[in-house]
Amino acid sequence: MSNAGSTPMVKAEQVHKSFGSLEVLKGIDLEVAAGEVMCLIGASGSGKSTFLRLINHLEKLDAGRLWVDGELVGYRQVGDKLYELKDKEICSKRSEIAMVFQRFNLFPHLSVRDNVTIGPVKVKHQNAKAAAERAEVFLERVGLSDKIKAYPNQLSGGQQQRVAIARALAMDPKLMLFDEPTSALDPELVGEVLDVMRGLADEGMTMVVVTHEMGFAREVGDSLVFMDDGQVLERGNPKEVLMNPQHERLRSFLSKVL
Repeated sequence: MSNAGSTPMVKAEQVHKSFGSLEVLKGIDLEVAAGEVMCLIGASGSGKSTFLRLINHLEKLDAGRLWVDGELVGYRQVGDKLYELKDKEICSKRSEIAMVFQRFNLFPHLSVRDNVTIGPVKVKHQNAKAAAERAEVFLERVGLSDKIKAYPNQLSGGQQQRVAIARALAMDPKLMLFDEPTSALDPELVGEVLDVMRGLADEGMTMVVVTHEMGFAREVGDSLVFMDDGQVLERGNPKEVLMNPQHERLRSFLSKVL
C-alpha cells in the first residue's frame, strides 16, 4: 500500500508525446506513491503503453516533466534548461525500473537461470556465482525452481512470463512497469502470472500495470486510471470507478470489457 506524504515514486506533469503528426499523449498529470499499485485501463491506442515507455526513457517526452523517486527521467535540469543524460547514465537509472512486456522477450539461446542472471552480471556487475544463487531464489518465488535448466521454448507462455518477472526482480527494482503482461497468454495461464503479481503487491512493490484484467485491477489495485485519446479521463479507487464510472466514455468502455 502507498505511503502518504513521502516523495511520489512517479510524478508526471503535463507530459506530451507525439509520433510525427499523431499526438499520443496530450498533457498527462499523474502521481504514483511509493508502494502503490496503479492500474491503467483504456482502449488500444489511448496512450497507456507509450506512457509506460516514457517512465523508463524507452521513449523521449516532447514536453512536460517526469520524475521517478524525485529524479528527472532521462534529463538533468540546469536553470530552466533540460539536458539529456548520457547513455551510460540513462542505462544506470533504467536498471532501477523493471519493465515486463506483453511478449516475454527472453533470450531463446539462454537457460532460464541465465536469462535471470544476465542483467545483474552485465549491467550491475554482480559476481556471476552470487547472481546465479539469487536467480534461484527469484525463480522459486515465481514457482519455477524446477525449470532452472530449461530453455524458453520448453516453457508455456505463462511460465515464460513468470521467468520475465523473475528476471525483472533480479535487478532489485524500486519500480515495476507491466505492459499488458497477460494479454499474449492463453486464458488458463493468466491466473498464474496474476498470482505472482498479487504477491509482489502484498510485499509493497510499487507497480504501474497496463491491463485489461478488471478483476485484478479491482482486487489488487490501489488506484485505477482510465485513459482515452491521450488523456486521463477518470481516476480513483478501483472498486468505486468500476462500480460507478462518472465519464460516459468510461461507461462505454466498461460495457465492452466487463
